[in-house]
Amino acid sequence: MKRKILYAIATFLFQFFSRLNVSGLENVPHRGPAILAVNHLGIIDAPLIFALVPRTDLTALVAKKHLENPFLRIIVNIVGGIWINRDEADSHAMRAAREHLNKGGLLGIAPEGTRSPTGGLNTAKTGVAYLADKAKVPIIPIAISGTFKGLKQALLLKRPTINVHIGKPIILAPFERKHRDVALQQYTDEIMCHIAAMLPPSQRGAYAQHPRTIEILEKQTTIDV
Repeated sequence: MKRKILYAIATFLFQFFSRLNVSGLENVPHRGPAILAVNHLGIIDAPLIFALVPRTDLTALVAKKHLENPFLRIIVNIVGGIWINRDEADSHAMRAAREHLNKGGLLGIAPEGTRSPTGGLNTAKTGVAYLADKAKVPIIPIAISGTFKGLKQALLLKRPTINVHIGKPIILAPFERKHRDVALQQYTDEIMCHIAAMLPPSQRGAYAQHPRTIEILEKQTTIDV
């Protein structure tokens, strides 16, 4: 019941206080395990995804620093959020995330690990690729723009324009364990370059000139033509 109330509130707030444009929502599976890999611009990113995806088994990895905020702590616990220490290899959190996926759940993760201070993509950590490989689940890349200063604008009743583009699932091929670190980095870049290609040029950040981003954009241009 509490989750349904939160979902209704979040949906209303985004519809009323922002101009929301969403594409590719059909790429999120209605059932079964998957990871939602999302770029991170502001504190309203997580509630936004929560409002867009009405699956009752959707949860996310959330930085433990937010435990200090009583309001956020209550909300995260209601939706079954998994608290993670981003300053170290948190094996307990990763194990809990893997168990959630093994049960068929949907898991949201920000590969960058923290909010972007500039609005552009930061260099991502390899945790998402590692988890997807271990749990054998697809990754859904999601690109958000318009939330970098979105909360401030919404509070001033300026209704920020928020764009959410959801890409097609990425299936990671198995790799040889002796090349684990190289493979995880390549897969992480693959995920982030797909996100970058769905963002405006000014937000592509660390992946703006990555060869894979350029390749994806060129393919999109060919298809559009």
